Amino acid sequence: MQDKTIKIFDTTLRDGEQSPGASMNTEEKIQIALQLQKLGVDIIEAGFAAASEGDFDAISKIASVVDESTVCSLARAMENDIKKAGEAIKNAKKRRIHTFIATSPIHMEYKLKMKPEEVIKRAVMAVEYAKTFVDDVEFSLEDACRSEMSFMKEIIDATIKAGANTINIPDTVGYLLPDEIYEVTKEVCNFIGNRAIVSLHNHNDLGLATANTLSGIQAGARQVECTINGIGERAGNAALEEIVMTIKTRSDKFEGFKTNINTKEIYPTSRLVANITGINPQPNKAIVGKNAFAHESGIHQDGVLKHKNTYEIMRAEDIGLSQNSLVLGKHSGRHAFKDRVSQLGYSLNDEEINKAFLRFKDLADKKKEIFDDDIRAIVTSQITKTEEMYKLVSMQLSDCSGGVPSAAVAIEHSGETITDAAIGNGTMDAVFKVIDRVSNIHGELKEYKVNSVTQGKDALARVVVKVKFEECKTPVMGHGLSLDTMEASAKAYINALNNYLSIKK
Repeated sequence: MQDKTIKIFDTTLRDGEQSPGASMNTEEKIQIALQLQKLGVDIIEAGFAAASEGDFDAISKIASVVDESTVCSLARAMENDIKKAGEAIKNAKKRRIHTFIATSPIHMEYKLKMKPEEVIKRAVMAVEYAKTFVDDVEFSLEDACRSEMSFMKEIIDATIKAGANTINIPDTVGYLLPDEIYEVTKEVCNFIGNRAIVSLHNHNDLGLATANTLSGIQAGARQVECTINGIGERAGNAALEEIVMTIKTRSDKFEGFKTNINTKEIYPTSRLVANITGINPQPNKAIVGKNAFAHESGIHQDGVLKHKNTYEIMRAEDIGLSQNSLVLGKHSGRHAFKDRVSQLGYSLNDEEINKAFLRFKDLADKKKEIFDDDIRAIVTSQITKTEEMYKLVSMQLSDCSGGVPSAAVAIEHSGETITDAAIGNGTMDAVFKVIDRVSNIHGELKEYKVNSVTQGKDALARVVVKVKFEECKTPVMGHGLSLDTMEASAKAYINALNNYLSIKK
């Protein structure tokens, strides 16, 4: 009897980070990796080691702290990429190199400028070289779903003989329909037999990534590549939470199938990724959207109150949602706070707990009710901080009717408090201009987002900005958190400045 355990290959830290604006620093990646391990992910694709020194450093550190999940690095079918990947994951208890090359006619002709026989030779070299670093090698046929089946079989056969344990057939551009994915997967599975595991990596360009993945599972695939909240290139990837909960909820169609995912960690993981990347799932997002278990219609409310199954096909508790999100108050102690932080999926050392606890107590003095999302916001804000070269001390704003908007701020830098003021086209513009004056570094605001963390008049404001600084090719992200939106905006801009200086340093 064929094993029906589906391996979950999470690529949030690699493909997910390629979402515009989703870049993460090393500490943020470590937090997500530890939570993915807690979630029960089988393989964590920690990044692309050859992409940058930052990626290499993050993968190396993840490899040192993750001890249950397999840690994987992506590598093109090039010696330098594979060497970097092997070095980055060398300290992992379980390690994998994921190498790839394009196999579709359009990619081979226009991108690679290589003949089919050259592509096969390169693929075999890549797998053989990867095997000198690790036992576990995955080979991907980039743009497989626009490739010719005869050529796919030829390169698959060659790479399995070279030592590939897993063969991935990605729908790189999200083009195929579920029945087409089924046919492709079925033919590949029949061709491979028991020689290797067949994996799927579906993109969501037509909104079919999850449906295609589930269809491929029914055709014989035993590994799926996905991301938390479905983030990723362009329209994103298949969403981990949707795949896992479909298999769990529709056991009549997936009889005997299972994953190693602890579903109660789905919602905490979703919130962690959203808080760190600044990309929140749409309200009506399946499984983890804020409306996924909300009922406004009177008919629906009446039905759910009488019996939840009338309008809910799964339990909110199964994905880690609590019916009572009010957890702590200003009289709560450090131990209770630490315990709740751990329950919410965060792994903090004593110093980080102490700093987060002080921020929690400060918030509890100002806010009547503290919710889980408040705690998530506090902790995430704490762990996403880079070295604070500049720190907001105080701020005074003036925007009198008919007057000129101005801002005066006190900012700490190198142990000294600097006070300055500026006028602007609006209050926020004045705030950002005075920060530029103090730092003597000009930034151009490219994106600004503000969200309330929880409900109520005293809800925390979370501000995410993207700022283009001098000498920086791409915008830098910054996060700010405060009960006051303008203060959160100033903190976010300063956080972006500190991130820029950290990168430059």
